[in-house]
Amino acid sequence: MLLDESASGVYVIAVTPFLPDGAVDMASTDRMVDFYLEAGATGLTVLGIMGEAPKLTGEESAAFVRRILARVAGRVPVIVGASAPGFAQMEGLTKSVMDDGAAGVMIAPPGHLRTDDQIVGYYAQAVEFIGDTPFVVQDFPLVTGVQMSVPVITRIVQDLPTCVCLKHEDWPGLEKISALRKGLDRRVSILCGNGGVFLPEEMARGADGAMTGFAYPEMMVSVVKNHRDGTPERGRDLFDAYLPLARFEQQPGLGLAIRKHVLAKRGVIAHTTQRRPGAGLSPAGVAEVDLLMGRLTQRLAELG
Repeated sequence: MLLDESASGVYVIAVTPFLPDGAVDMASTDRMVDFYLEAGATGLTVLGIMGEAPKLTGEESAAFVRRILARVAGRVPVIVGASAPGFAQMEGLTKSVMDDGAAGVMIAPPGHLRTDDQIVGYYAQAVEFIGDTPFVVQDFPLVTGVQMSVPVITRIVQDLPTCVCLKHEDWPGLEKISALRKGLDRRVSILCGNGGVFLPEEMARGADGAMTGFAYPEMMVSVVKNHRDGTPERGRDLFDAYLPLARFEQQPGLGLAIRKHVLAKRGVIAHTTQRRPGAGLSPAGVAEVDLLMGRLTQRLAELG
């Protein structure tokens, strides 16, 4: 199945599990896929920024994606982050993963782009290399340093028919969603990031769902489902219960360590290992996360 403009729901950004020696943990990868699908994910996105993609070799990236695709077995679409320093790497990875059954790729702009024309020109050049592969524009200025205005995104969507989805991760960005929904001549999917911490508001502004990571993906699934079912207040009640932990996970530099710690405690991955460089949690940090997890369990019981 190929990604298209109708993409909606929750596309979970997957972590990359590692063994203590730094090798990719394929057994945990299988459990992780099962966990995300059981939580209600409508798609997976792998080799994203929080997936430690730049720390993998090209061979490891291809093998990791192949393992995930085999475990998913066509049940949901799988999007692969194909951002790279050069178009040759992007082209090679795109061809490899699409041949293996991926639904599309995600491309972030490199940090040296400054003008609107440079940004639009970059994506036009990328399409020359990835051909007719459907792609997601990743708008994440807090990390990339590239400011993509509404007119720039509009030009990309209008000029490049294979652009089918925007991963909206600007912050603040609610007005941007409204402007895009009003101004785009062609509808594309808008899936939002930032760990889901603005998801109720983003859905109300016209987003189609989430494309982000959080150690409790069921929270995002619940918010999206309740919005669709016309019961957004129930979704907000559940969102509020998870918010302290989601907020804690948004700490710059520590977010991935927190996410992997929670996933390990939930039995999803075997180890909290990150490839270097990567920040770990101190004993005090571990205690803080564990306290929040305990309070979440209590609050969910109260909510029924």
